[in-house]
Amino acid sequence: MFTLAEVASLNDIQPTYRILKPWWDVFMDYLAVVMLMVAIFAGTMQLTKDQVVCLPVLQSTVNSKAQPSTSGKADFTTVETTTGQGEAASMRTVSFGSAPTVTPDVPLSRATSSQYQPTESGQELKKEQKDSSGRKTNLDFQQYVFINQMCYHLALPWYSKYFPYLVLIHTIILIVSSNFWFKYPKTCSKIEHFVSILGKCFESPWTTKALSETACEDSEENKQRLTGAQSLPKYVSTSSDEGSPSASTPMITKSGFKFSADKPMIEVPSVTILDKKDGEQAKALFEKVRKFRAHVEDSDLIYKLYVGQTVIKTVKFIFILCYTANFVNTISFEHICNPKVEHLIGYTQFECTHNMAYMLKKLLISYISLICVYGFICLYTLFWLFRIPLKEYSFEKVREESSFSDIPDVKNDFAFLLHMVDQYDQLYSKRFGVFLSEVSENKLREISLNHEWTFEKLRQHVSRNAQDKQELHLFMLSGVPDAVFDLTDLDVLKLELIPEAKIPAKISQMTNLQELHLCHCPAKVEQTAFSFLRDHLRCLHVKFTDVAEIPAWVYLLKNLRELYLIGNLNSENNKMIGLESLRELRHLKILHVKSNLTKIPPNITDVAPHLTKLVIHNDGTKLVVLNSLKKMTNVAELELQNCELERIPHAIFSLSNLQELDLKSNSIRTIEEIISFQHLKRLTCLKLWHNKIVNIPSSITHIKNLESLYLSNNKLESLPAAVFSLQKLRYLDVSYNSIALIPVEIGLLQNLQHFHITGNKIDILPKQLFKCVKLRTLNLGQNSITSIPDKISQLLQLTHLELKGNCLDRLPATLGQCQLLRKSGLVVEDHLFDALPSEVKEVLNQDTSIPFANGI
Repeated sequence: MFTLAEVASLNDIQPTYRILKPWWDVFMDYLAVVMLMVAIFAGTMQLTKDQVVCLPVLQSTVNSKAQPSTSGKADFTTVETTTGQGEAASMRTVSFGSAPTVTPDVPLSRATSSQYQPTESGQELKKEQKDSSGRKTNLDFQQYVFINQMCYHLALPWYSKYFPYLVLIHTIILIVSSNFWFKYPKTCSKIEHFVSILGKCFESPWTTKALSETACEDSEENKQRLTGAQSLPKYVSTSSDEGSPSASTPMITKSGFKFSADKPMIEVPSVTILDKKDGEQAKALFEKVRKFRAHVEDSDLIYKLYVGQTVIKTVKFIFILCYTANFVNTISFEHICNPKVEHLIGYTQFECTHNMAYMLKKLLISYISLICVYGFICLYTLFWLFRIPLKEYSFEKVREESSFSDIPDVKNDFAFLLHMVDQYDQLYSKRFGVFLSEVSENKLREISLNHEWTFEKLRQHVSRNAQDKQELHLFMLSGVPDAVFDLTDLDVLKLELIPEAKIPAKISQMTNLQELHLCHCPAKVEQTAFSFLRDHLRCLHVKFTDVAEIPAWVYLLKNLRELYLIGNLNSENNKMIGLESLRELRHLKILHVKSNLTKIPPNITDVAPHLTKLVIHNDGTKLVVLNSLKKMTNVAELELQNCELERIPHAIFSLSNLQELDLKSNSIRTIEEIISFQHLKRLTCLKLWHNKIVNIPSSITHIKNLESLYLSNNKLESLPAAVFSLQKLRYLDVSYNSIALIPVEIGLLQNLQHFHITGNKIDILPKQLFKCVKLRTLNLGQNSITSIPDKISQLLQLTHLELKGNCLDRLPATLGQCQLLRKSGLVVEDHLFDALPSEVKEVLNQDTSIPFANGI
């Protein structure tokens, strides 16, 4: 046996889910509880009071012997029987004076045989007849009990016996159908998440602040009307006292207005700054709402499930109403029973009464009334579900009433849940909409950012770079703090991974700012700020993923001197670099492009007349078309790195003003075209390092003005004598090749100052090497050198000597005669240095001891 509370618990939902229960669901829940009470009450009455009382029908006796009594009055006899529950019941049979009399205590056999046995005394028979009254049935007590139970199951309609249980089962099904969407796993998690977020959004201090600012903006619209009042006294102060806020409503600062006869003034309401904890919670809510929207808008399972359970309830209502209405008339007080047990009882027909008939009929009528009301509400719910498109929700009204005009409309399950919440309280959706607005989120970020990054904190992050300029690097912030623009002495500003960066007019205060870095930061600028950058900015670095991320205002900086573009300029969606506006960069001198180009963009020729340095760093993509280079006649420095070049491009030979050429990290195998460099009279630096060059042609002698030659990380096995005919050569780098011998002609390079031959197969140093008396740097590491000649003392200007990684067993003592060489410039194993004479070590350590002594 279960209690009403246990059954009603099936209808319980979490208190937080009540915001998703419209009035019809609440009403149907109460109707379900009432139906439960009807079922349990009827069941209790049936178990405790339900019974049937039956008497045999004596049709033959009545038809043959029924005569009126002499006294004109009917005699009655009462027979007490019990039902299956053991309760006593009274039966009345009407008999006339001429009927035979049988007492209930006399069995049927005895009563029948007594009709044929002579009485012992006529006086006793008369006395017995006087004591008995009514119709004699000749049935004993157990026979009445038996026939009552038989007729209870045979004569009563089945609905009278199972009515309470049917009501209980139907009600439980309706309750489960009403709350199934709260229990189904695939919808329960979404609903629980939605209710949790909705409650936090409703109580968030940011919601209160955002709506307060909206109210303030609305109040400012009345400024013209208020200031136009002519009848106000000279000093009037009014305040709005329309009502004090309740405990459940957000606190809004009262707006106060002050006027004077000379100049009207408006006192702007103060807005409380969010503390750090509230700000972080609000930012987390924005992220949760964004992810929840993306998750829920993909499907309409919640909507379909709610429609489905409503349809099930409606069908259930129609089914119950159809079959229940047919059984109202079957419930009656009197019933005729033919149990077919004449061989046990002696009678074929009985007339029975059902003592619960009246009560059951009233309860059934009440149940039908409740079901009808329940069904009409289900029909209304279906009407509401299909009257408007519930899979679309518009925040149009919220956008009109607030300053957040960018609140997007939502769809599918997200829209349906908001429609359900509106049936509870529309304020929930209004507050929830604040967290769908990007404008609102940006305002929150701006407030939190300015609260966290104060002027003092930014000043601590300012450092000096390699050029001794004051530099500030901001990384992964939600925006640019306002205090940044108060650093008026800043030279370099780096903004990295700041997607919502905005440059206001305050940047005009930064008069020293000349260099700006935008790394994955499509910054937006105000008109005044753009005018300042256009006139003052000299160097701009832009790092991006797609060319569309480059701000349009970049192409209009007419005083820009250096432009660095790092990103994908040759994507599938954009096969041409989008630099059509470079023609406006009239003063551009240096253009650095690090991308994946297959050809040099023709638009670069827009700046060709004044461009002096062009750098193209590819990511390994083969650069094929280079004809545009011919138009850059004023380029002095050209770098084509990692472009998969196999030969020196012929277009380079047309650059008559070229002074430095860098072809690093390509696939150049032969440099026979080097003879064409003789037309480049100004070429002084040639960098062919990190290629696959096998030999150096003798025609290199034609580059007579060459001062620096980089051939490291190639596949050279020897150095031709032609290299040493370049009398102006000051820098020679042939490191990390397979060179086994240094030619004696090296002594001809009297201007050589830096010689790098690290990582080769050198075993002997020629004496002619030390005739290059201007050498300052000599790198001989990672070779097979066994000894260092004493003539190294001739290198009086030597400041850096690398010997580590050779086969040396000692160092020459003449190292001490290299006047500019110090231990910091000597790269050698420790045991070799320790083996030097003490006076030599003292000379080499001189640079470390002198500052120490001065410090003392």
